[in-house]
Amino acid sequence: MQGNPMNIPPVSVAAVKAALIEQYQHPQLRHRASMLWGTRGVGKSSIVRQVAEHFDAPLVDLRLTTIEPVDIRGAIFADDQRQQTVWFPPEFLPSADQPEGILFLDELTAADQRLQISAYSLILDRRVGNYRLPDGWQVVAAGNAAFHGAVSHDMGTALADRMFHFNVQTVIDAFLDYAMANDFAPEVMAYLKVRPDKLDDTQSQLANDHLVGASPRGWEDVSNVMKSALSESGKRIFVQGRIGAANAAEFFGVLREIQAGTDVMALLAAEAGPDSVPLLPKTLDALYGMIYALMAAATDEPRMARALEIVDQLPETQTSGPLPIRESQTLAMELLFQKALERGLEGTVLASPVYRRYAEQRAADEQSA
Repeated sequence: MQGNPMNIPPVSVAAVKAALIEQYQHPQLRHRASMLWGTRGVGKSSIVRQVAEHFDAPLVDLRLTTIEPVDIRGAIFADDQRQQTVWFPPEFLPSADQPEGILFLDELTAADQRLQISAYSLILDRRVGNYRLPDGWQVVAAGNAAFHGAVSHDMGTALADRMFHFNVQTVIDAFLDYAMANDFAPEVMAYLKVRPDKLDDTQSQLANDHLVGASPRGWEDVSNVMKSALSESGKRIFVQGRIGAANAAEFFGVLREIQAGTDVMALLAAEAGPDSVPLLPKTLDALYGMIYALMAAATDEPRMARALEIVDQLPETQTSGPLPIRESQTLAMELLFQKALERGLEGTVLASPVYRRYAEQRAADEQSA
């Protein structure tokens, strides 16, 4: 197939995970393989791992670009008694004493075409040679299409017609939820909240014939760099080496605005009221930078309570241009409450008059909507 073979709309990582969970619960649908298409770093393998963990089911993860065709088909031996040659299946394929689980064929479209023949037998017939996949196992494959900019062999319509297909894309809200849960650097979360188009710049990367560009996996690495003890110059070198020079330059430019716009530690130390007003953010970059920095800093009862007070004061921000204050307060309250649940600080939030007023206002807004 030439060009873009996707004749299906994009779906989020969360939607694909939910769909695979439902498929696994249905014995008949579980017999039909699913194919996850998506750019590098979008989280395809992570989805499959999470589905297996959801059911506490065994997962056989085969990265097809690292094995040989014989590794799946098995070795051929002479059976002197039967006077025949027979295939001995590999030990890593599920055996009859493992009645159910997930067989994950990763990087299917990038694998050697001889290896794909064996993989296709597992997908189409649930068998290869003399080996038969136990009935309770679900086959999930993943790969890139040619237009994703990765090494990819075309998939024929005969094979495609035997699978469910998912065009996986990471949407910014789902990625930020993941970033929150995995304690990303607040600078990365704030930047991507303001510049969601920078989460994955594959198309721009291909158009400019660049080798290095931004991807969800790349931003996770950038987060680790920003949280490290590297020098400032070292951080710049590693960040540009991971997401490209232009992306790195814009990221550090926005980072300067965030750092210049809000001193979060000074805000936390200030008294609620007039003393806090001059310290409140005055630009969009600084606003989101403050929100994610507060979320990262609110690790105990005093800081959580103070963070709620700061969010409550946002309408007093002195700025010449409009800012999405109401939306930012909602985002900040949700993030702080989520952090409180993780840290066992929900009592501090629920006892706060700030949070009570916020909850009452939300309830009133929902009733009038």
